[in-house]
Amino acid sequence: QVQPVESGGGSVQAGGSLRLSCAASEYIGREYCMAWFRQAPGKERERVARIHPDGGRQYADSVMGRFTISRDKDKNTLDLQMDSLNTEDTAMYYCATSPPEKTGGCPVFFSGYRYRGQGTQVTVSS
Repeated sequence: QVQPVESGGGSVQAGGSLRLSCAASEYIGREYCMAWFRQAPGKERERVARIHPDGGRQYADSVMGRFTISRDKDKNTLDLQMDSLNTEDTAMYYCATSPPEKTGGCPVFFSGYRYRGQGTQVTVSS
C-alpha cells in the first residue's frame, strides 16, 4: 500500500488561508475514514478534522467554522481548506486514512490509522 502524501503547506500571515491536499488515490474510493491531524512543537498530536465513509464530518473545536475537510474524487485527494488562520494553527499537518473501527466509528488517535503521511508544515505569523 502507498502512503498518503501531503502538500500545500507553507508560511502565511495571520488572517490568511491555505489549502492542504493529500494524495490518496488508493483510498479515496474505499469506505475508509480519512482525517487530518496536526502537531505543534511541545504539544500532542490532535485530530483536526475527519470524514466518515458515510460522509459525516467532524472538527476539533479550535478549528470549527474556519477549516473545511473534503474529498475530491476527481483528483483523488483529501483536502483541508484553512481560513482565518492564527498563530495557534502553526504545526505539522498530517493526513491519515483507515477502515472504520469495529464500532463503526473513526479512530481518534493518529496511531489508530492504518495509512499515515509524513506531514507538511504550516507556519502562521502575526
